[in-house]
Amino acid sequence: MPSTTTRAVRANGERHRDNREVVFEGVEKTYEDGTIAVENLNLTCPGGLITVFVGPSGCGKTTSLRMINKMLTPTAGKILLGGEDISSWDETSLRLNMGYVIQDGGLFPHRTVVDNIATLPMLLGTKKRQARAEAIELMARMGLDAELASRYPYQLSGGQQQRVGVARALAADPPVLLMDEPFSAVDPLVRGELQVELLRLQSELAKTIIFVTHDIDEAVRLGDQIAVFEPGGHVAQVGGPEDLLTRPHSDYVSDFIGADSGVKWLSLRPVKDIPLQQDGILSRSETATGTEDQWNLIVDKTNKPLGWLAPDADLQNGAALQPCRQTLTLEHDTLRTALNAVVLSPAGRAVVTDSSGRVEGLIDYESVVTAIERQQDLAHV
Repeated sequence: MPSTTTRAVRANGERHRDNREVVFEGVEKTYEDGTIAVENLNLTCPGGLITVFVGPSGCGKTTSLRMINKMLTPTAGKILLGGEDISSWDETSLRLNMGYVIQDGGLFPHRTVVDNIATLPMLLGTKKRQARAEAIELMARMGLDAELASRYPYQLSGGQQQRVGVARALAADPPVLLMDEPFSAVDPLVRGELQVELLRLQSELAKTIIFVTHDIDEAVRLGDQIAVFEPGGHVAQVGGPEDLLTRPHSDYVSDFIGADSGVKWLSLRPVKDIPLQQDGILSRSETATGTEDQWNLIVDKTNKPLGWLAPDADLQNGAALQPCRQTLTLEHDTLRTALNAVVLSPAGRAVVTDSSGRVEGLIDYESVVTAIERQQDLAHV
């Protein structure tokens, strides 16, 4: 689903390579007690793309992020922003060029949502009315209802707070966005929604985003470039998601990715080329009894799925429909989503819908396997 969208985002980002890139040159961070947090970091985070720092706790990824906006000072080496050594920048000027999003949103509890978002523009001289109007526009962009504008952070859900945090970070239109495990404190469903929202925004804005996470699935889903950190502040491997999944450089990287790297690879592959089947889709108004030899998908009068009817089941005598636990769309979903949907379906077939939720057709296990084999052939050309 989002991974196909991610690749489209990356293609669009190619137009915006004039965005400022962030470069680490021999950067190190050693604390007074001798602890080495980061050692000899050499890494380029390209302009207009998403670079993900991923690794276990204590491996230096957050320390590296915080050195970019001078929350921490490197012990050695240089960090360049747009080709300029940031040590020559004053902190205020530097941070005006960077949005910053943290795990709990970091919102001001005594300010309303709209004023949280408008804070920095007003500090920079934008009139209050204009700043608030622009904040409302950002709320809409982040999928937040305008009626939330007058609420305070404690009145929002965790997911809403994170959306406000992202909107506030974008309010001054910074070229660089730093994100430190921004979605890790919300539940998996909301986390997925926020990831999709970030990719959608990136397709429009093409910021230079540096995103910290400990979750390799999140890294693969979001990253144009992924830097895998290992304990001791070393980067074990840098590369695109596919390179990382199919060509790990060490046992450490392979173990961190996990034994299901092949399944993760499927999340990089689109589902759009699978042919759809129309057989087995029946309208509830026209159906009393299921067919003898197969499950049938029952749809309502608007062609939206109601559920699966078992072979020989009789709707008129109270037979229950089995739920469609997962549907997918050809435009945005991936082979991983398709395979999962087929496995979860009692019929062994997955339901494909359009963006409005209307059924377009069905796909079965064999067609998904054929698509996987085709993608494997393409990957090895």
